[in-house]
This record gives sequence, structure tokens and C-alpha cells, in this order.
Amino acid sequence: MNEVLFQRTGLIGKVILNRPAAINALTHRMVLEIEDVLRKWAIDDGIQVVVLTGAGERGLCAGADILAIYRDAVVGGTSTRDFWRDEFRLNALIARYPKPFVAVMDGLVMGGGIGLSAHASHRVVTERTRMAFPETGLGLVPDVGSTWLLANAPGELGIHAALTGVRLDAGDALELGMADAFVDSGKVGWLVDELTLIQAGEDTAAAVESCLQEVSVPGPGSALSGDRGWIDACYSGVPAEEIVPRLLSAEDLRAKEAARQILLKSPSCVKVALESIRRARSMTGLEKVLEQEFQVSLRCLAAPDLIEGLRSQVIDKDRNAVWVPASLGEVTRETVQSYFTPVNDGFAVNEL
Repeated sequence: MNEVLFQRTGLIGKVILNRPAAINALTHRMVLEIEDVLRKWAIDDGIQVVVLTGAGERGLCAGADILAIYRDAVVGGTSTRDFWRDEFRLNALIARYPKPFVAVMDGLVMGGGIGLSAHASHRVVTERTRMAFPETGLGLVPDVGSTWLLANAPGELGIHAALTGVRLDAGDALELGMADAFVDSGKVGWLVDELTLIQAGEDTAAAVESCLQEVSVPGPGSALSGDRGWIDACYSGVPAEEIVPRLLSAEDLRAKEAARQILLKSPSCVKVALESIRRARSMTGLEKVLEQEFQVSLRCLAAPDLIEGLRSQVIDKDRNAVWVPASLGEVTRETVQSYFTPVNDGFAVNEL
């Protein structure tokens, strides 16, 4: 079975992730196939709009093939590095794609799924959308351009999402600036059908906007937006080891739960994720952030917490990771800075 389906209907090019049993988790082959087709469609006058969807009912994409990453990390292989290199370049390509790119973020969207969709020109969420950034609990740091998205979220919402791994719904995705339109899941098929009716000679971008306006409705409210008071107060301007006491001393019970969640994650990855997002706030654009994320990801790949995090969450599923170091206070400033030291000077996402 083809892991990605590519279809042409009218002036529309459809990219359908096709591993429904794995919630369309990305493989390296999928990334390469998508990149190859997108490059061809970019210069093909017969394609004016690209639409990304996922097969099955569970979600657009649950992220990368975590088991493959674990196996590669255990043996010290290079396949994960190669996968990330090509995946990050694909993320950059989607972000600057020359034609309207409509990503339907229905169901579960995490990790690599965010990289494929949240950089698109038109991002659609539904009442079934569930997003999350679980990386710090896996011995990783948000990547695929996620630190750029999180850095540009209102206030400290992005840092809260990254450090806790909290589940986000459609309202939260809209509030954080990771989606543009809310469409009932039952009308997604109608939206795609309407897009296929776009005619040659039309203003394509305007036609896409018209289709979205016709079918979209106001999205649900964001619970996180209502928590901005304690989130901004607790996360702003202090290191991670000071964030946790702030959360624990806040009156809101959700703040205390946020502290509990942070303490379950890899202390190293929590501190590196915090530093990554804060650095991204002052960077010039997505491509530079992706290059930073690539270096950080390679450092994570070589660190003990990745294998341990994947073991506890994916392999043994005991949810009892033994992190090294074991606490936020033990992770030194020098250790955090070491994650940003280039380990592959030859990588640049603008080599497209």
C-alpha cells in the first residue's frame, strides 16, 4: 500500500497521508515522496492549489515513526539524522510554497504532522482536532518549526504548551496562531469538492479564501486563553527551576497540574525547550529556527534521555523514565548551551 497518495482533480493536487493504522505517522520515504511531488507541482500550471489530508478517522498525522527513531538511537545509527534533515527542509518548502496550500488538521496532529500543516498558507481545524507537543516527555525538544510557532504564540502560551505537553483543541490552535479557520469535520469533504471547482484564470488565492469563508464558522473558545493570567505570570522571564515553584504557589489548580506535568518530563529537555523558544523569539524567520532545531535534535539524539524517554513511553510503556540528570536544578547552564553548539555545519534548509 502506498504510504502517501497523490491525486489530481481539476486544478487541485491532493496529498493524502495513507498510514491510517499508525495515525499516518511519517516515514523517511513519505517525506521524500511528498517533497518530490510538491517540487513538481510548484512549476506545474495544471496544479493551482495543494490540499493535505490524512486517511482514516483518527487524525492527520501523529508525528514521526517513533519506533524507528528508538531503534536507530539504540545502535547509534544515522537514519534519524537523515530523516530529520529532509523533514525540516520539507517544512521550509511548505512554508514558502508558491501556491495556496490548504492543510486539513482534523483529528490528532502532533510532531511531524504539525510540521506538514502548521506552516501551510491555509490551516483548517475541526471539532476533532487535537494537537500537542509531547517531545519533552520523550527526551526530545519540539522541532519541525514548532519552536518558531510556539515563540510567536500570544504571551507565554507557547512555552506552557511545550513544557507541559498539554493537549490543545481547535480553539487553542486558533488562539496560538497555528490555525486559520474552523470547519465542521462533516463539511471537510464539501470544502475539498468546492476547491476542485476552481477554474483556470481565477485569482486562486481569492478563490481559496472564498471557499473557506463559505464553509468556516467561528471556532470554539480557547481554555488556554482564559488561563493567560497565571500562565504569563508563572512562565515569564525566569529559568525553568523557578517556573515550577511559581506554578505550585499559584491559586489555580491547573497551574499546579502544569507543575506536576513539567516535573515528569526530561529536565534537560525542559530547559533546552525553554531556551529554544526564547531564542526563536529573536530570530529572523522559520528557516533559521529550523537550522537551530536540527542542531538541538542531533544533540538530543546523542543524549541518554531520548532512549530512556522512548523506552518508558513507547517500548515498555511503564511511564517511569529515569532521567539523567534527574532534576531541573542539576541541569547546568553549560549543559543547556551545549545543545546549541553545531554538530553538523553543513545543514541549511535553504538548500532547496
